[in-house]
Amino acid sequence: MATCDECGKHENMPYQCRRCGQTFCAEHRLPENHNCPGLSEWNDPSGVFDSGFDDSVNNTASSEGIMDRLTGTGGVLGYFRGNMAFTFLGLMWVTFALEWIVTLTLGNQAFYSIFALTSDDPFYVWTWVTSIFAHSRFSFFHIVGNSIVLYFFGPLVERYIGSRKFTLLFLGSGMLAGLSHVGVGMLLEPGVRTGVLGASGAIFAILGVLTVLNPNLKIYLYFLIPIPLWLFTLGFAGLSIVFFLQPGAAASVGQGEVAHFAHLIGLIIGLAYGQRVKGRQRVPSKLSFGGRGGGGPGRRF
Repeated sequence: MATCDECGKHENMPYQCRRCGQTFCAEHRLPENHNCPGLSEWNDPSGVFDSGFDDSVNNTASSEGIMDRLTGTGGVLGYFRGNMAFTFLGLMWVTFALEWIVTLTLGNQAFYSIFALTSDDPFYVWTWVTSIFAHSRFSFFHIVGNSIVLYFFGPLVERYIGSRKFTLLFLGSGMLAGLSHVGVGMLLEPGVRTGVLGASGAIFAILGVLTVLNPNLKIYLYFLIPIPLWLFTLGFAGLSIVFFLQPGAAASVGQGEVAHFAHLIGLIIGLAYGQRVKGRQRVPSKLSFGGRGGGGPGRRF
């Protein structure tokens, strides 16, 4: 037995929406009956209703139409719609494995050139993206912490804003956080090498959005202590501010190599975007433990 995500009714034979992945009773199973974000986000109701027998109804050759067909129900990339949080999670671990392969076969210099966004080579544009998915090779907690937050919180934000905007939020906030951290390092310590790795900027953006949308969402600190999400986010933000302003204090507790400024930039982006989209539809009120089918610290050096 399951509960309808729209009305709360217990349903012995629930329906799962192929667009948003939520569970509904018979009354709310159609996308238009539960205000499915997939319809407005992708502007493509045909993915749900079109049987495909008459393509003449939709014969526009726009790039948006092509993308909708590729990512729509039955499309080659259809899995990724509604599952970008898990896709990014997988890319993080694939990149982590590649980091070790590159280091062991080509050396540290190749690792930095491919994966790290640094003040030495800030115009290596590919590192603006690869540095988001790369994590410290010598701190397993780095990737594990980011993975936990992305796994539990990412699907909630993606469900609310849609996969396309979630993708832009994740990549955009990750790049801006990394570039900001490197830029501030170049201003405050000219001539000193500054670099950043990790998805922490994007992770904090996700936390920021969800904190605005549902500040009282209950989470379990260390999987044991129940606290509201706003308190969790406020605590992390406070620590990031203190450690950024007092590097000595950060180093004294083993946080000296953490990109605290990147955390703050990501959080600011998330809070601002959360205010922009707040109120557009019903806010998710529970954690998601899988896709339709299934924050740790950023690192500097």
